[in-house]
Amino acid sequence: KPINRPACHLGSTSSARPGVSLIPCKTVSDSSEGAIMAQQAEAPSSPGHPEYMRQALSLACKSPPKPTNYRVGALLVDAKTNTVLASGYTLECEGNTHAEQSCFTKLAAAHNISEEALAGVLPEETLLYTTVEPCFKRLSGNLPCVQRILRLGTARKTVYPGIKEPEKFVGENTGRKQLEDAGI
Repeated sequence: KPINRPACHLGSTSSARPGVSLIPCKTVSDSSEGAIMAQQAEAPSSPGHPEYMRQALSLACKSPPKPTNYRVGALLVDAKTNTVLASGYTLECEGNTHAEQSCFTKLAAAHNISEEALAGVLPEETLLYTTVEPCFKRLSGNLPCVQRILRLGTARKTVYPGIKEPEKFVGENTGRKQLEDAGI
């Protein structure tokens, strides 16, 4: 059954929907699984890191359950100013959108530019926090999140994934290697 929603929920405050999720809908502080995800991210010890991962987990809970998607949350953060630039979650925007894609779509809309032009407006040390490793392949035909990250050029610095993408839909994810090969 299709879900009807506007093109993007900018600043949505909708609550988490019931359903089974591979991403636990608890904060890092009250979930041992969430704590493991935060540890796997291997981020610097800045005071903002745990809070950014908690925010991403909370966003994942807003994603509607669907048997062909993981419930994922993501944040784009300016590392120099410690400011959240954009947030997103799976299926937040119109179509079969991933969390990272929702971040990019919303940020592009806020600047009235195409997603392809985001590299020109992002700070040089933009960080991406995501609860699941960015996808390298999309069965829907959409551009994979790894390719979206790579086209940001020098604006992207680091991606902090909560967990490795399970092999359920597309097999082993080679996105991490692609990002590492590009210096991310």
